[in-house]
Amino acid sequence: MQTANPILSRIDRQAAQASAANTGPGFAYNEGRTAVASAQTPAPAPAPSGRGDNIYAGVTIPAPPGQRVTFADVMVKSAILFALAVVGAFAGWILTSSAPGIGTVVVMVGCIGTIVLGLVNAFKRKVSPPLILLYGACSGVFLGAVSYWYNQIALASDYEGLVLQAVLATFVTFGVMLLLFGTGIVKVTNKFMKVMIVAMGAYFVIALASLVASFFGVGGGWGFYGVGTLGLLLCVFGVGLAAFSLMLDFEAIKQGIALGLPERESWRLSFGLLVTLVWLYLEFLRLFAIIASGRD
Repeated sequence: MQTANPILSRIDRQAAQASAANTGPGFAYNEGRTAVASAQTPAPAPAPSGRGDNIYAGVTIPAPPGQRVTFADVMVKSAILFALAVVGAFAGWILTSSAPGIGTVVVMVGCIGTIVLGLVNAFKRKVSPPLILLYGACSGVFLGAVSYWYNQIALASDYEGLVLQAVLATFVTFGVMLLLFGTGIVKVTNKFMKVMIVAMGAYFVIALASLVASFFGVGGGWGFYGVGTLGLLLCVFGVGLAAFSLMLDFEAIKQGIALGLPERESWRLSFGLLVTLVWLYLEFLRLFAIIASGRD
């Protein structure tokens, strides 16, 4: 199963490696060959690959019972990261509102820190809880600063409650996606993965082009997102893409538990979930801000 989600991709590779280690001419043949070999020579202990906990010779070995990741572990770690993000958001909001110059610095530093820490945690082989916690705090500061900026745009057009609406929309969307995944109404299949990969690639190109266009005043400074009905449809597409990306995170958590990954990996799974929620919230903020700025 191929996916653009680095967290899910890592788990997919581990599952494939474990499966490949058990393939051969047939179960009976392999069992007989193993029995003969065991009788002739003692089986050597597996050599650690040096890539992390419970990984030997390229195959992931489930952690002992009691040390495996559980759904509760992921929920607790997610709650911790969310709490850090909320505290950081309040700090970012206060710093940005204190002075215009400080607000710009907070947005830039928060954005760069969030991107760098996000990439490091996504591709780091061995999970690092301190770095993930730092990402949660940094992303919170960034969201707080950006939220204040968007709120000022909305207030200039007599549009109140933008940030609250974006927060509520994010939570409602999360709940709906979790319900659809849990009930099996929407299933993460190979076809679903392929569609998501293509959609994410296309959206990334459009978003990059829109950013460049915004520098030239296209769409009132919003880029392609501010170009009439087409821009609004593009915003809605971004919201939908971020929402359905939650399905990839739910599937990652499901596979991680099924594979018996070490409890430490719950930090990585929670991190992946927070990354998607940050993206979804930003998409809602932009959508509501553009609607506000377009009001008479």
